[in-house]
Amino acid sequence: MKREPTRKCYSNLIQQSDFLESFLDEYGARENRTWSAFTEYIASIRNLVISGFYTKHLLDRYPYYRLRDCDEEQELLFSRGRNFLNFLNRSILNLYEEAIRAATANGLKIADQAIDPDEFQEIEVTKQLPKNVVDDLVKEDEERVIDLFEKVGNVNQLIADMGFQPTHDPQKLRMIVPDVLDEKKARYLMNLVHSIQSEFDTYIKNTSMEQRHKNLKDFRGYISMPLHLLEVTVWLCHFFERHEDEIRHSECKRTISSLVDKTELLGHIVNFVFERCLYYIHEGHKLSREILKSFVKTVRYELSIPEPLGFHARPSTYISLIVRKHDSDVFLIVDGQKFNAKSVMSLLQAGGAIADKRYRSVVFEGDQRALDDIRILSEHNYCEEESIPDSLSYLRDLQKSMH
Repeated sequence: MKREPTRKCYSNLIQQSDFLESFLDEYGARENRTWSAFTEYIASIRNLVISGFYTKHLLDRYPYYRLRDCDEEQELLFSRGRNFLNFLNRSILNLYEEAIRAATANGLKIADQAIDPDEFQEIEVTKQLPKNVVDDLVKEDEERVIDLFEKVGNVNQLIADMGFQPTHDPQKLRMIVPDVLDEKKARYLMNLVHSIQSEFDTYIKNTSMEQRHKNLKDFRGYISMPLHLLEVTVWLCHFFERHEDEIRHSECKRTISSLVDKTELLGHIVNFVFERCLYYIHEGHKLSREILKSFVKTVRYELSIPEPLGFHARPSTYISLIVRKHDSDVFLIVDGQKFNAKSVMSLLQAGGAIADKRYRSVVFEGDQRALDDIRILSEHNYCEEESIPDSLSYLRDLQKSMH
């Protein structure tokens, strides 16, 4: 390819390959020995072209995402992105040439006329219109923002729990895809992130609340980047599982494997597409923690102490897990002295002072979200004699992760 394909070029290829694939499916070409291979080549081209479109889109849109990347991270994204696009373009061209050979062998006549590349030139954007839309009709709800940030944290934790680690070892790459990461998992994560983006655009974007909290504008980019990267992940995993994986053997699959290098494909999925997705989700989670501080309400609750043993190891551990879950600041106050509720040792120390003075209740101060959960815990006597209530079910998972 003499010119780097533009988004317009990729978009046209998506449209044409989708139309041709649908046309072939209407005639049952996949189940026909003569045309099945040609149909697989067209489907493969479509998968890779869609991946190319989303990758080119996120690289082109990068300057507008207001990300806080250092120069090193920017260079990493663009160098790996360009290498990935070069791989896709080579693979698409290889598949195209094989599709032409298969079609010609089947008697299909290929038009001689070439398409003018100038038809697919990208429109150069030199300036943007003033950003002056503020939708005051949207009801402001800071609790919705807090809930949205919690969802980002959940996605961040889901990915952390996958135990994903980049690698260049061909054997380990093959173990990651599809054992750790496959189309189903990628699509599930993509839908979660898409839901977050949709909620952000509906309730936060272009509102006066977004104007007041400037970091909210920056946060939007940390949703868009992983969303597009997950879209690429879905299509690449689909391509690998459908056309390259060794679940089913056929001459066509062997041909596709020779045209699209399997190890190189897995390397790009693991070390660029999904690795960068993890990075931006994690950075978005960190930014959400920063923004959350301006939304968190600080309250004081007077709560009963655990009966009959006070703040010994079990209730102190539950309180610490709740505070850590909300990643917030909460203090237990005894005679004006503050004890950090994140620390089990600090709570045990406070428990000793409380026992000495035979207090029946104590004061907690801090993030209302965490304190609301601690209040539920106290209403169940800190689960000294009963199981963890359903509203605090996450404590069970956090307990398991400690062992």
